[in-house]
Amino acid sequence: MRANDTLPYNGLQLDRAGARRGDPDWVARVRARPGTRALAFRRDACLTAHGRPVTVEAGPDAVFLGTDGEAGVFAVDLSDLDESAALRAAEADAVTDVRALFRTLDAEDAATLAYARGMLHWARNQRFCGACGTPTEIRHAGHQRFCRTCERLLFPRIEPAVIMLVEAPAAPRRVLLARHRGAAPNAYSTLAGFVEIGESLEDAVRRELVEEAGVPVSSVRYQASQAWPFPSGLMVGFRAVAESDAVAVDHDELLEARWFTRDEVLDLLAVHRAEGRDRPDSIEAYLVGTWLEEQP
Repeated sequence: MRANDTLPYNGLQLDRAGARRGDPDWVARVRARPGTRALAFRRDACLTAHGRPVTVEAGPDAVFLGTDGEAGVFAVDLSDLDESAALRAAEADAVTDVRALFRTLDAEDAATLAYARGMLHWARNQRFCGACGTPTEIRHAGHQRFCRTCERLLFPRIEPAVIMLVEAPAAPRRVLLARHRGAAPNAYSTLAGFVEIGESLEDAVRRELVEEAGVPVSSVRYQASQAWPFPSGLMVGFRAVAESDAVAVDHDELLEARWFTRDEVLDLLAVHRAEGRDRPDSIEAYLVGTWLEEQP
């Protein structure tokens, strides 16, 4: 199976029904079908009961996510309510970060919750036209917003970012890991950054590495991508090879960066797990894990 299919939050099985969700009558019929459910959120967090996501009635303002067989799957944003009122409305007992639920969910539920979170975040922050300030109308069951003044159609926004595993140019086998400002003493990670306008993904890898770590690279190879709606990202993973061992961090975003051998990476991961700082849902785990599995 391909990496893109197995990475967390990828491989969503819902039928997004892109060709039909613009039909209000069809969406209304789906909303009324047996088994239709709506995931409840408040300010980017999922409402849960006994550690499990709760579902509520899919009202007319619910964002359509897709169909699961004949049943519809929607998402409802209760951010207009204070927390206690939202909990009562959803018959929930907690408001929980989606990523904190990852270890307890199967792959499809994790992907669905992340998708819902990203859609609701966009909807909540696109209630007004960015050009003229006019309130926007919901269309396509929550997948479009329309400004009657500008006649602009607004679509959910995706923010691409690159994340890269950088290898040393010569033996022994080593990878570059960095510690970001404000991070704990042992909180080293791969480097990442947002893609800028007028820049390819590969260009973004090269620029970020030079800007933050002072490391030019001789090659850049695509590895995998990951849906990352936290709130609206798309993570694109790369493997790169440095031109030299020299490192010169910017001391702005990074405090330090250095080369780690395979054994040192394993020791570091053990510390992260012991301290509860490992994030197995990130594509970083895949990039580092595949490097560790390769022959020394």
